[in-house]
Amino acid sequence: MKKIHIYILVLLVAVACNKPVETNNYCVLPLPQNVELNNKTFALSKANKLIVDAPEEDKRILEEYITASLSEFANNGKGTIRLVVKDSVAGISSHEGYSMTIAPKEITVEATSGAGLFYGIQTILQMARENSTVACGKITDEPAFEYRGLMLDVSRHFFDKEFIKKQIDAIAHFKMNRLHLHLTDAAGWRIEIKKYPRLTNFAAWRKPGLWKDWWFGDRLYVNEGTEGAYGGYYTQDDIREIVKYAQERYITIIPEIEMPAHSEEVLTAYPELSCTHEPYKQADFCIGNEKTYEFLENVLSEVIELFPSEYIHIGGDEAGKASWPHCPLCQKRMKEENLKDVNELQSYLIQRIEKFVNSKGRQIIGWDEILDGGLAPNATVMSWRGTEGGLAAVNSGHKAIMTPGGYCYLDSYQDAPHTQPMAFGPYMPLDKVYSYNPIEGIEAEKAKLIHGIQGNLWVEYIPTEEMVEYMIYPRILAIAEIGWSNPAERNFAEFRERAINAVEWLRGKGYNAFDLKNEFGQRKEASQESDNLAKGKSIVYAENAPYSNSYTAGGDNALIDGVHGGWTYTDKKWQGFISGGIDVTIDLGEEIEITSVHADFMQMCIPDVWMPAEVTIALSSDNCNFNTVAEIKHNVVRDEELSFKNYGWESDKAIKARYVRYTAKSGKQGGWLFTDEIEIK
Repeated sequence: MKKIHIYILVLLVAVACNKPVETNNYCVLPLPQNVELNNKTFALSKANKLIVDAPEEDKRILEEYITASLSEFANNGKGTIRLVVKDSVAGISSHEGYSMTIAPKEITVEATSGAGLFYGIQTILQMARENSTVACGKITDEPAFEYRGLMLDVSRHFFDKEFIKKQIDAIAHFKMNRLHLHLTDAAGWRIEIKKYPRLTNFAAWRKPGLWKDWWFGDRLYVNEGTEGAYGGYYTQDDIREIVKYAQERYITIIPEIEMPAHSEEVLTAYPELSCTHEPYKQADFCIGNEKTYEFLENVLSEVIELFPSEYIHIGGDEAGKASWPHCPLCQKRMKEENLKDVNELQSYLIQRIEKFVNSKGRQIIGWDEILDGGLAPNATVMSWRGTEGGLAAVNSGHKAIMTPGGYCYLDSYQDAPHTQPMAFGPYMPLDKVYSYNPIEGIEAEKAKLIHGIQGNLWVEYIPTEEMVEYMIYPRILAIAEIGWSNPAERNFAEFRERAINAVEWLRGKGYNAFDLKNEFGQRKEASQESDNLAKGKSIVYAENAPYSNSYTAGGDNALIDGVHGGWTYTDKKWQGFISGGIDVTIDLGEEIEITSVHADFMQMCIPDVWMPAEVTIALSSDNCNFNTVAEIKHNVVRDEELSFKNYGWESDKAIKARYVRYTAKSGKQGGWLFTDEIEIK
């Protein structure tokens, strides 16, 4: 029965999102679990009677929210909206689930909590978006995952409390329940700590304002009030206001205080906490120093007082650990605690901080590097370096939240790079995000430990509020649906229509959402197979220039299989080379008249992907004596963050040859070269 209802629902969604009709107007996101609708309707209106039977605080929140929401509907409907919290609701196992019966004169929503009623309200509001009426019938709905989140980096660029509240409104409308704030990092400390005022009157300010100019410049901090200073922070009153606003939309704010790495701002303001005790020298806390724990516990005490969240995020990622092997205090700590390496030294800090946080009645969560050296007993892992960290966590009996960079990093290009503002990462269109299934391939019992999913927006290249919204929406809607809906029923073509509808609504509400309707799409070369003389022939790689095992693009025949790559080197169609460069020889099988040899390369500066500094193309009939037909020099510079260029040779006069040797050398030590296909004509 369920599949029949969902099939009918998909048809109704397609109609409703493309061509509004008077009945069966259904365009809800995320997709509810079980739906039965008919052709009758309930008119949504500011004149609707509201009855809320719920605990006092939930009643206050829901009455205020619904009254404000109904004020936007101009119908004259006199029907009743009845919201009821019950001890149990048939067909619902989650406290965030709801059961809704819609009749022409009354909508009744039942749930076991105020959150469930709130999510039922979102379904009503979305159903009424087209013409202020709600199709009658029955909806029974609950989330697939308990944790459905968005992370916003407010360190590298600062965004004020009103902007944060605006994003809370949007993600709550799409049934998300966590907002993770990345409050501290090298680029600026963003939360007032009474005990350490220098964190906000110095470590929260810099010149210049743009992260890329600061990061690739002198990386200096300045005192608050300095002319031209960029930065800011949330006062403790600001935090209380944000937390309360989120609670009234059933969203939990999770604070992140980075440790032991990404702490340059702290260690410049308080250099005694670093291994060298010198400002501007260190990114990692000194783990051997007792003052480090005094500082972190004092900071966390104030943070815990402000945030009622179960989780306190402690970062834990990308520690360089460079000074720890040479620091007398760190070495002394390792000896005293019988720690065999610096990974276990980091684990010592994580476990010690966990005990402190647990003593305050809270739990820690950290990026998947907190697995290194042994995982703290009660920690939850946020898996960002692919899915391996999450799998390792659940295999050891720990909870995991999945946020792999290949699917959930919203700082990547969402459309053809030449049509988009600068972004940090590779191509991450809406369909790529939507294709992710957090529990795919995980046995059912262990899948229960996958706590949820989160989309992350890092803002190195996103300095404005408008750009933040542009990068978040609509891709966070895919995260919302993955976190809520049944993966077996997901259909991207149908989802895209609902997402277009949601984008139009967001824009009408003043959000600068990406124009999904006019998406440019994938690189055109990737959509068609190349038919050229090299395709299907044989290729030999020089021993000193192998391709990387991490980016094989399918193996030895990747450069002669006729398949071009898309907008990103992570699409498994670009072959990657490091250090040795590229040196391949293609055997065409017989002498053939050749007029051109070409290969495409990409440049993406942040992950050290560069154009070649030198390309040489040579032809031979015997694989011994090669005639160089092209030597191409290129001055490799940091310019566009993502660009594509073709390096090749062509001539009006054909040259007979059987073997083609193509070499490319990197102009950046340790840098990557990526190419997708060598075409010979």
